[in-house]
Amino acid sequence: MSIQRFKDELAQAWTVAIKDVRVYYLRPGMIMFGFLMPFFMFFSFSVRRQLDAADGLARLLALTVFFTAAAAGPFIIPTERRIRTYDRLLAAPMSLLTLLLGKTAVGAFFALAVSLVALLAGLLIFGVSIAQPVLLAAGILLGALAFSALGLIFGSIPTNNPGDVQMPSTLLRWGLMFISGVFIPLSEMSPAAQVVAYLSPLTYAQDLMNHAVLGSGLINLWLDMAVLLLTSILLLWPSIWLHRRARVLGR
Repeated sequence: MSIQRFKDELAQAWTVAIKDVRVYYLRPGMIMFGFLMPFFMFFSFSVRRQLDAADGLARLLALTVFFTAAAAGPFIIPTERRIRTYDRLLAAPMSLLTLLLGKTAVGAFFALAVSLVALLAGLLIFGVSIAQPVLLAAGILLGALAFSALGLIFGSIPTNNPGDVQMPSTLLRWGLMFISGVFIPLSEMSPAAQVVAYLSPLTYAQDLMNHAVLGSGLINLWLDMAVLLLTSILLLWPSIWLHRRARVLGR
């Protein structure tokens, strides 16, 4: 691929992302599943637990990035299929990977914006100090990309009804949340539970937030970042396969 073609593909992905940001960010589905849900989940499980403000902020940031980034794909793509605009994107002179990267960026941008709200609340209201600000920015970005790619898999299922994918997507996120170290620290889990927790990418995002906010974590921070980066890359391939399968089936 030439340098000019690479620049053109990036510009096309950026255009897709910006279009979706303008059109869909204030839709009720995005607000409910992306903005309100992580805060509801955090406060419902944290009530009556004597959490340190910094510890609570680290957990809230992990939840916010997780739920918000994964909310975009299952809502936007089926909605566009229903109103017949997604077919035009598929027919546009750009690669499928470019289109999916643009859709991934939509969820990542949404997660960055909502996590900024949580971060400002922690800094200004509760007076939390961040141990490693640069690492926090990197962790939020890596987590946003990984979890947006996760949501994109459900959005790639050939259906034009967002409800068909919203429920299984939400159930999967709940399952990953419950087995991760968000509410029960890894150090307090049994060895068997720790093995299961390591299967969830949210565990690594949570541990990376602990490194960034608290200054320490249970897992090596480079392993946390490597797992999130690898997750964001690997999770794109099921989306590509589902799109190609839908094309073969004529959907």
